[in-house]
Amino acid sequence: MPGQHVAPALDDYDERLARSADWPLAAGDWRGRLRLLSRSARLRRGVLGLLGFVSLWYLLTAVAIPPRFHFIPDPLYLFSEWTSREPSHGVSLYTRAYYEHIGISILRVYAAFAISVALGTPLGILMGWSTFARNTLGPVIELLRPVPPLAWVPLAVLTLPSVESAVIFVTLLAAFFATVLNTFLGVRSIPATYLRAAACLGYRRADVLFRVIVPGSLPSIFTGLQIAMGVAWFSLVGGEMIAGRSGLGYLILDAYTQLVLPNIFIGMITLGTLGWLSSALIRRLGERLMRWQAHRTGGHP
Repeated sequence: MPGQHVAPALDDYDERLARSADWPLAAGDWRGRLRLLSRSARLRRGVLGLLGFVSLWYLLTAVAIPPRFHFIPDPLYLFSEWTSREPSHGVSLYTRAYYEHIGISILRVYAAFAISVALGTPLGILMGWSTFARNTLGPVIELLRPVPPLAWVPLAVLTLPSVESAVIFVTLLAAFFATVLNTFLGVRSIPATYLRAAACLGYRRADVLFRVIVPGSLPSIFTGLQIAMGVAWFSLVGGEMIAGRSGLGYLILDAYTQLVLPNIFIGMITLGTLGWLSSALIRRLGERLMRWQAHRTGGHP
């Protein structure tokens, strides 16, 4: 009878419907697994690249030593010196002076970075949004931006009340210009259709700023912040070498004047690690604030 086949057909339809309803969840699960595999692959490649670099370093300093490389410490000796409780040259993971230099440099960088973000981000938004501000402030920014931060050291030392403030000032200059420029470019890259849509929806000027301009420019802003953090560390080292009496830059310069090569490498590796961690922290914060972009791009903010 035809009626006898209706129920199985309906049951089959319900089962297929249930499977189709589970499909987005399954797809999302697979996307999560693919992201995890991709992250694992990137980690393996990073470790492989690091091992290759260390192997080349060992080869050039302990096996086939080129001319003028005989005074460079090999990685095994450097590691033993860095982890020694009684280092030959006074700096290791177990010495107080090492962490004092690190702490002073971190305080300087983050103070300069915070000031540069507090000043540079609003200024970049203002220049990107206002034609008057762009025409008025743009020439000044473009005139000062190419000047190397280290060129400001003599003027900073002469005019600011202390060497500490001079080092922080030189550090924030580089971060400030990177923040302003990337924020400005982020605001200018927002499509005009977004602004017209906001006008059609009756947004007030403040609504456009906080609901369109700022969220739309966040990717460029956080890219600029990562660049700003990198150049802040770069400028800090120069400032500490020229005007400082402490910090990692001073540690490297002092090691150079005394020809203590292991301390130079310890300072350089420490700077690289701190810079990488600082940029990773900013990138992680940006990912948390821009989850909407992760959904739009399929999980890659």
